[in-house]
Amino acid sequence: MAREWETPDESVWGKSRGLDPGLPPYPLIRHLLDAAAMALHLWDAYLSENQRVRIAEGMGLAADLGRARAVVGLCAGLHDIGKLSGFQFCSSHGSQYLSAELRGDRAKMSTERFGHDVVGLQSVKRVLADLGLAAEGEFRAAERLAEVIGGHHGRFHRVENGIAPAFLGGTTWARQRAAHAATVCELLGAPGVPGAFKAPTAVLVTGMVILADWLVSQEGYIRERQRGLEPALADHFERSRKDAPRLLAEAGLTRVQLQRRGFTEAYGIQGEPNPLQRSVMDELRLAVGDGRRGGVFLVTAAPGDGKSETALEAERVLSQAFGTQGYVFLLPTMATSDQMHGRVAHALLRQCGEDAGLTLVHSMAWLDSAYADEDLGVQSVLTGEGDEAGERGRRPEADMRPQRWLRGSKRPLLAQFAVGTIDQALMAVLPVRHNALRLLALSGKTFIVDEAHAYDPYMQVLLGRLLNWLGAYGVPVVLLSATLPASVSDRLIKEYLQGAGHKSRVLSSRTFPAPYPGWLYVDGESGRATAISSARQGEQARARAMELGVAVEPVVHGSGGGAWARLGVIERIVTPLCGDEGGTALVVCNTVGDAQDTYLRLRERFDMRSHDEGGSVQLLHARFPGEVREARTREVTEGLGRGGPRPLRRIVVATQVVEQSLDLDADIVISDLAPLSLLLQRAGRCWRHENHWARHGYPDGRGRPAWASGPRLVVLDPIAGGGRVPEQWGEVYSEYLLATTSKALAGIEGGTISIPRGVQPLVEAVHGDNEDFDWNSPGGSEVKVWTAHKGKEVAERSMAGLLAVPRARSVSALHDLHDLPGEEDEWEVSTRLGADSVRLLCAYVQQDGRVTLDLEGEHLLPEAASDGRFPVSSVRQVMRRTIAIRSDWVKEADPESVAPPRSWTEHPMLGELCVLHQLVQGGTAQAMKIGGKTLRLDKDLGLVRE
Repeated sequence: MAREWETPDESVWGKSRGLDPGLPPYPLIRHLLDAAAMALHLWDAYLSENQRVRIAEGMGLAADLGRARAVVGLCAGLHDIGKLSGFQFCSSHGSQYLSAELRGDRAKMSTERFGHDVVGLQSVKRVLADLGLAAEGEFRAAERLAEVIGGHHGRFHRVENGIAPAFLGGTTWARQRAAHAATVCELLGAPGVPGAFKAPTAVLVTGMVILADWLVSQEGYIRERQRGLEPALADHFERSRKDAPRLLAEAGLTRVQLQRRGFTEAYGIQGEPNPLQRSVMDELRLAVGDGRRGGVFLVTAAPGDGKSETALEAERVLSQAFGTQGYVFLLPTMATSDQMHGRVAHALLRQCGEDAGLTLVHSMAWLDSAYADEDLGVQSVLTGEGDEAGERGRRPEADMRPQRWLRGSKRPLLAQFAVGTIDQALMAVLPVRHNALRLLALSGKTFIVDEAHAYDPYMQVLLGRLLNWLGAYGVPVVLLSATLPASVSDRLIKEYLQGAGHKSRVLSSRTFPAPYPGWLYVDGESGRATAISSARQGEQARARAMELGVAVEPVVHGSGGGAWARLGVIERIVTPLCGDEGGTALVVCNTVGDAQDTYLRLRERFDMRSHDEGGSVQLLHARFPGEVREARTREVTEGLGRGGPRPLRRIVVATQVVEQSLDLDADIVISDLAPLSLLLQRAGRCWRHENHWARHGYPDGRGRPAWASGPRLVVLDPIAGGGRVPEQWGEVYSEYLLATTSKALAGIEGGTISIPRGVQPLVEAVHGDNEDFDWNSPGGSEVKVWTAHKGKEVAERSMAGLLAVPRARSVSALHDLHDLPGEEDEWEVSTRLGADSVRLLCAYVQQDGRVTLDLEGEHLLPEAASDGRFPVSSVRQVMRRTIAIRSDWVKEADPESVAPPRSWTEHPMLGELCVLHQLVQGGTAQAMKIGGKTLRLDKDLGLVRE
């Protein structure tokens, strides 16, 4: 750096689109300094202590965190160096301000266009070498730094990807690349290139570069800077550093220190923590000891044992021990995420966390009632992505972006606290754009996964791959489950340890058995396993001891069946609720169609009033419009929740939406046959709060009805009487698991399951790695269903293994994270296998031809404004009325018959909808025939398909 370099030519522009057209574009050197300043502030104020340590270690700078910080700033400060190329001529407004010298050196410049991210990848190594910043032996690290710069638009490229050399221009352009880089390096204290730069570390740094770029590329901020540039670049850099805290705060990314409260105050729970929770508070800190690289904390306990609060207590210990800030709480479904978001919000408020960044993270999160319409608006981030395509060919910007910066696309996980679906985290290990940003977001928090048993083999592989990366980053992980087979937990723990640096051949000879109920902590650095003390485990087992009565009722689906007719059996079982004492029952069906039929039968028999009219029979499933489903979920959880008021009589008919994380208590649970782990989950909604009520009093002072002498699960088993799995169940569940469950239920001694002692043996019997199948069993059907089950499981694991990014320590070049053909983005890969889904809007065609959102005809379908944009409130009004359905339902439909209005087609959300145009006759919506079936939206039943 001793050599004198030219002054950066500020006619080279960094931002042009979206700025004041009456002023020169924003100079590139200024944008680079903005990004470098923001990256330094992110290091100081956004990264957790754990992240800083991991990044420094990966650069070989564990003893010099200051230099590691400066290297991160250098990466951000050089991220757009590729714009010093033919890129400058992709904007007529920008290029007209270029100096005569630069325009004069364009004569031989290639007219073929390349992305400036790829140009940066190809040119920065030469720039670093010219500046003397990459000493001998540091060229591999310099190449890694180039990969980071090439990946700042979210996708890593191959280093060998060529560009036309002429696109870089002549010597004038080369001198300016050096001048820009030299200025950035000088203001950062000339950190140079580190001697090492491991791939996992480079991924985190890339995430930081992306985040820094996004924060300083906000339209309002650049317009503000554009209007008043400091004469000296050093002064500009100093102002950028002073602006960085404000930008971070406005984005909702400022870290908040919670005032940790006692258990009762923190969670608003009456009474003392249970033995499981107390053991975490008393014993986990000792188990963690002086560990330095995170660990896995596995909690196993029956439904209703307070695992969520147990996880949050563990987070307190783990975050303090390992220097993480905040947590992400992940669940299987949007419905369970919505409910948990409310619980976490209240817990944060009780601990002075009202200013903490808390986000709800799933594809429809912005529709949740927690996000008010008035808080939504337009917020542009001028990333420059796609500028190279020219002004006419740019990818259109989304019409709707949340005003709160964190609610924009791909950002919510960056918040200090986040609650959402597991899918949002699994995207981090799929070859999609900005997976590096997701890994950055997750690596700074304690990572909590609820219902860890609820994922199929495909998702389990993806979860294992993510745990591998988190192990490499030393992130503390909490896994919660009531019914997790030992083989699955063992694989997940080993994936984490392998990421933390343990050899797979050593791990292959170890097992990590978890006590039930209880917890197991496995240290990431040493691999040492510590379990809950036997005394506390015994206390928990005794405190939650329950004899669950299990009755198997052979049933026949459809017409006929006599005394075994399914609907007749259900009617007989719930008849005691008609007495003066009333009571509550939960009926869980495997399909929406079965739930609708069951509801109609019970409503006709016990209460002709509909759900909305306050009837005592309620219906809940996933095929209601979003706003209706949200309201019904709230009504069901309030009616069967812990606090009351508890109804005298209530029958809730539902699908699988109630089996996970919904806090319900029924006097009896009736369920269609399902895999045993899920039956136990459903049974967890029976007498869930009995111990609490016995100590603190029943809601309204009304105890259990006399007919409910104990917790009881009734399983409607179509196999028990020699029948088969109903055709309408399709591929809902594996036929092998259903048959094995039926056999296990038949073998339960005395018709009772001792909870918690009897849970894990049953789970292992059905869901464990049982390879002792009897190939000589009579009849070929058992062999057939077993083979189909195992074949599907192997296929799912193989597919996930092929699609996921490599394990953290197996990455050689960063393009391994995107090494699939095509431009994969989030909508092109899936975190779940199964039928693709689309969102359906049920609209109403009135007799006068108007198309409305409501049956009454009061709300017309919204149209785009004259500028082609939609008010956010209008988009939300539409999307809250949509329903997710299988895409094959509309596959045979005439595309025009289900197409959205023409003005919607360019909108990123509305343009993807299918619209069911229901004719209104005599005040009633008529069913529409699509693909041999009819669809209609019934106010009480939801979407009906016949």
